[in-house]
Amino acid sequence: MYADDETVRRILLDSGDTWAVVGLSGNRSRAAYGVAGVLKAFGKKVVPVHPKAETVHGEKGYASLADIPFPVDVVDVFVNSALAGAVADEAVAAGAKAVWFQLGVIDEEAYARTRGAGLDMVMDRCPAIEIPRLGSRA
Repeated sequence: MYADDETVRRILLDSGDTWAVVGLSGNRSRAAYGVAGVLKAFGKKVVPVHPKAETVHGEKGYASLADIPFPVDVVDVFVNSALAGAVADEAVAAGAKAVWFQLGVIDEEAYARTRGAGLDMVMDRCPAIEIPRLGSRA
């Protein structure tokens, strides 16, 4: 298990409301698009991060985390596991408070580095699944 329920709860409720979603594009058939919509409905500001830097869900996109000109609280990662570790390292460098690797995104070394840098981290879980569960854990 890569995060306990308390860490999930802390990230969703206490880590801040600005979420950079890495891999989010305007492609409505991709999981990132739907999850970003759930995050937005939950009150989070969603910042799309994708090489195309598209505006998604009404939010201006950026080509990389380093291009975002304001602080980001949580970095939600929708890239494959081989690329995810570099994104986690960028999140640490950008001063994020937490990193969230989506379902199927697993990099145990990145998890150890990110936690070692003092950030909360969740791996192989989805906030769109966890948000509805918050009420049952109150």
